[in-house]
Amino acid sequence: MIRRIVQEILIFLLPFIVFAIYLAISGRHPRHHAHWEGQVFRLTLGGIVLVILSLVVTGLTGERHRGGYVPPHMENGVVVPGRFQ
Repeated sequence: MIRRIVQEILIFLLPFIVFAIYLAISGRHPRHHAHWEGQVFRLTLGGIVLVILSLVVTGLTGERHRGGYVPPHMENGVVVPGRFQ
């Protein structure tokens, strides 16, 4: 679960990272406040759109289990791990 949350945070930050790289390549200092003033809203909106798209794509292409879930149980004194049937 934590892996999925970190992935979504990184996907959200992707437009900011790309913009900072663009500023560095174009010879402007990425930490200078004036370069970010008009862009923060657009970058935030772009990050939100990327996160929503990644969730939709994951939902549409994710692995599906047709059977039910069988929880872990004991058989002949041995613990059988849970699984999907």
